[in-house]
Amino acid sequence: MQPLAAWLVARPLNGGLGLITALVLPMLSGVTSGLGPVIGGVVMAHLVFANGIRLALFQGVAAAIFLGAFALISNAEAMQVVVTASIIWLPAAASAGLTVYLRSLTLALQVTVILAMVGVLGFFVVLGDPIVFWNDVLMQWTTLVRAGGQSEYADQLLASRALIIPQMTMMAVFTVWTWIVLVLLLGYGLFQSLPGKQALFGRFCDLNFGRVLAAVMALTSVLALASGAAWLQNLAFVVFVVFWLQGLAVMHWLHAGKRLPLFVLLTTYAFLLVPVLNGLIVIALAILGYLDAWFNFRARRTATAA
Repeated sequence: MQPLAAWLVARPLNGGLGLITALVLPMLSGVTSGLGPVIGGVVMAHLVFANGIRLALFQGVAAAIFLGAFALISNAEAMQVVVTASIIWLPAAASAGLTVYLRSLTLALQVTVILAMVGVLGFFVVLGDPIVFWNDVLMQWTTLVRAGGQSEYADQLLASRALIIPQMTMMAVFTVWTWIVLVLLLGYGLFQSLPGKQALFGRFCDLNFGRVLAAVMALTSVLALASGAAWLQNLAFVVFVVFWLQGLAVMHWLHAGKRLPLFVLLTTYAFLLVPVLNGLIVIALAILGYLDAWFNFRARRTATAA
């Protein structure tokens, strides 16, 4: 990874070419098209870490202009290309820029959790009742699925509508948050492969969301159970499930300290990619991360070893 990381930041032109390539090549591949947003975001985050947010944004604007012009020549939707690039690059640039500004990966990730909480509340403030909104979204989606020849899958979605729709707000927020932090962490990892850049803003394996967020989760859960309010239930779920990232950090810490075999860590990642198992793994990691936030197992272990 180091040669690629070094090439991307060797010259400003290289970074722009990297952004274009990371976005276009996966889009042209029918097999890896879903990797485009992740790869493009990782490259942008890496450029921000290495060159600063101003130069990275300039490279992004130049790349977007080039892509828009190429789309016009190819009789494609130029604005759609530019919007897609912006949706991918801007969150990555913002999260990486926040990390550089705060000089701390942990603080930046804590801020993203707060923003996720605001996102949940925003759905209920703006929409009032997100159920109506998500019902329309689901109906439009099933129409597209049915048009694509997957009528059986569309029927299954409609049959499960009463179960799916109440969960869509929290799942949408959690999915967006997960994508942002994934891109941030992978971009940070690519940046750390450069000489002398290791753990410049902290190590992922030391991530701790802290007892304040853990207490917020406990309070919102109790209030959600007592009141039955949908917005509190959604908020409690999101605040709890983000702790899966801290649980994963604990596993990385155990592996770094040679207390956890690499095979177990890789198996965990493999299970996260399995649709049937990823939900269970995320919940298990969230429980581990939440307990660690309260009891700080890693600090206790380090103190005992000392």
